[in-house]
Amino acid sequence: MSGPESRMDPRSYYDVMALDYERERHAGYHLHLDQAEVASVLEYVRGREVLEVGCGTGLILARLASVASRAVGVDLSPGMLAKARERGLDVAEADATSLPFADASFDTVVSFKVLPHVPDIRAALVEMARVVRPGGIVAAEFYNRNSLRTLVKRIKDPSPIGGGVHDTDVFTRYDSLSEARSYLPPDCTVEAVRGVRVAIPVAAMMRIPLLGPVIAWQDRLLGRTPLARLAGFLVVVARKRG
Repeated sequence: MSGPESRMDPRSYYDVMALDYERERHAGYHLHLDQAEVASVLEYVRGREVLEVGCGTGLILARLASVASRAVGVDLSPGMLAKARERGLDVAEADATSLPFADASFDTVVSFKVLPHVPDIRAALVEMARVVRPGGIVAAEFYNRNSLRTLVKRIKDPSPIGGGVHDTDVFTRYDSLSEARSYLPPDCTVEAVRGVRVAIPVAAMMRIPLLGPVIAWQDRLLGRTPLARLAGFLVVVARKRG
């Protein structure tokens, strides 16, 4: 399923969003997403040289940097990058389909919340694989077409994201797991599939006192079981052949 054509170019969309992107990102549902996404790749990041494609304001990159030997981020949006630099992070402005790094520069390349908004997904994944060393990891997150989250997205009104923009103001793609696999370049083999938002039918549940942390714990556990295929977000972990 393809989303609507963008009414804004991606750089402008994210620059506007950057104005108050983090207003609700430090608690509840959004905090859980960031923590779960990091947990999904932690074993491939610890002690390694890592690149995050689409690092935004650096919320995830900062967590990766705390355990990696080196962590670098790129993003299309100068507005987002300004906030990442305020965190002291190593970041650069770049498009996901044209990464400014030499071949085989990193052990692991990850991307969260971004690739579903890149129309030329295959080109982005080719670039991510290019800058990974042989035997290294590409971990790419997709919006799962076969999930309750996607069903809700189909029937609800547009949601405000930040800075006055809505989730329908930018190109968005939803993929099945088989489609996500098919986008990977031929030198990458799927090693694992992690799920984020398996046990959270409604994001507002995460605001319920005492219940929110229990749901988050359960969601992280289920994300490493076969039920991950039903998650709102699919993290496909692929290894580049040596």
